Amino acid sequence: MSAARPQFDQVNIVSSDMEASLAFYRRLGVNLPEANVWRTGSGAHHASVREGDADLEIDSARFAAIWNREWQGRSDLGGRVVVGFSVASREEVDRLFAELTAAGHKGLQPPWDAFWGARYAIVEDPDGIPVGLMSPISPERRTPPPAV
Repeated sequence: MSAARPQFDQVNIVSSDMEASLAFYRRLGVNLPEANVWRTGSGAHHASVREGDADLEIDSARFAAIWNREWQGRSDLGGRVVVGFSVASREEVDRLFAELTAAGHKGLQPPWDAFWGARYAIVEDPDGIPVGLMSPISPERRTPPPAV
């Protein structure tokens, strides 16, 4: 049985200044309601909106270092972009990550059960662009978000 083809699902922008990024994209005309912004005591760390068939997501550099462990301790994350693909199952995340890394592509974030309820991994394409692989979200697998 062949695996379902991954589907382009999102573009994730890593922001060095979340408030400036939110203001810019809102001024551009993107409908980013405040209800779609995740804030903690340390500020805004995630915003998302569905545009057509894909999500536009903006994450703080501090938050990005949590969901991409390869980026922990780095100070140059602002302006990075992650292209996201949805896959059919949690097992497919693991299979694709193994296949792509076996073919020589750098694995940035090995598959893990992310706090938002999906299985998630990141590999680099040949030009070094991070590509996220995400399973459907399972509400029963959600856990509290980490401190940011």
